[in-house]
Amino acid sequence: MAKRKVLTEDEKRRKELIKELLRETPLKDGQDLNNIMKEIIAEIVNGSLEGELDDELGYDRYDTQNKETDNSRNGYGEKTLHTSYGDVGVKIPRDRQGEYEPKLVGKHRTMLNDEIEKKIISMYAKGMTTGDMEAHIRDLYGVDISDSTISRITDKILPIAKEWQARPLDSLYAVVFMDGVHFHVRQEGRIVKKAVYVAIGINMDGIKDVLGLWVGENESSKYWLSVINEIKNRGVEDILITCVDGLTGFNEAIRAVYPKTEIQKCIIHQIRSSTRFVSYKDIKKLMVDLKKVYKATTEKNALSELKEFDNTWSKKYPKIAISWRKNWTELSTFFKYPDAVRKLIYTTNTVEGFNRQLRKVTKNKGVFPTDDSLFKMLYLATTDITKKWTGMRRDWGQIYSQLSIFFEDRIPE
Repeated sequence: MAKRKVLTEDEKRRKELIKELLRETPLKDGQDLNNIMKEIIAEIVNGSLEGELDDELGYDRYDTQNKETDNSRNGYGEKTLHTSYGDVGVKIPRDRQGEYEPKLVGKHRTMLNDEIEKKIISMYAKGMTTGDMEAHIRDLYGVDISDSTISRITDKILPIAKEWQARPLDSLYAVVFMDGVHFHVRQEGRIVKKAVYVAIGINMDGIKDVLGLWVGENESSKYWLSVINEIKNRGVEDILITCVDGLTGFNEAIRAVYPKTEIQKCIIHQIRSSTRFVSYKDIKKLMVDLKKVYKATTEKNALSELKEFDNTWSKKYPKIAISWRKNWTELSTFFKYPDAVRKLIYTTNTVEGFNRQLRKVTKNKGVFPTDDSLFKMLYLATTDITKKWTGMRRDWGQIYSQLSIFFEDRIPE
């Protein structure tokens, strides 16, 4: 049998006061409970604020004999607090010299309940519109929230997001996937298309992590170089393999910072690019022949299949084989590895899948007012998405054992 809790004298007094209150004001339904809770909150907050000002001035309200300051009380300001029980009006005491700053209810703070703020941030991270968020909060808490309040609450995330973006990284990554995703942002009165540069790394423990999100101008190798330099400055000394799209100059940007890194150009990007103008009636047959190239067991067999592909299709689509040969050095990197590593690196699906989730979250936003508002939204979405990224890859033991042979001199024991 559980022991009965022994109440302290303060707890006993509070219990008696509650009983007395309920005797004088019996509760008929939930609305009565809400109303009385709002009255109690108002009394507690008002009394606490008076106590704060007493401490600030050094004397109680009517104890002027012990006054040792030339500062004094100067009336009240009114504020509406949003609580779980609904909106509550409170009086904020003021001092004549304006030195007093309330601690319980700080400047610009209208929330007494952190639960509401957490709920707003969670909804924002999932891409809910402001109107939907306002309606949801009203239904849950009976509180009206303005656009500016939502913006002020979510703006508290910015310093945390920027600290995350600057955090130290591991010294060595097995694979880093890099890709860009585009959004519309208002800039100097115009709506412009901004690229968000995304890097996702898999460390030597097989753990996947978003290394950073960079909002820049249209995707370019010059900006990618600044991203890669920042990654290096945050502690990444070496990357074994990078997986990238077909952006011109990307390879040079990577090699300028990590000259030993193997580069795998995304096969899927290459297929999309090289078959963009293929006739609908030819695409199925052509893809069967092209698949023989990138699904070959060895690089030698792949080159043989590419030659066969060219013989079959060069008259109708001569540029396809030319494009594959031109990019072959980076397209063929995965052939040197066994199947488990090949599946990991031959496409940028890891980062493209993440980018699709970002687009899904932001589809209701349309145009972002600033770069910071876009970054704030993407950071919150990232924290929400990556909650599901738990533990190492299931096939990591096999991948790691292969990498430790291929990169024996670069993986510390």
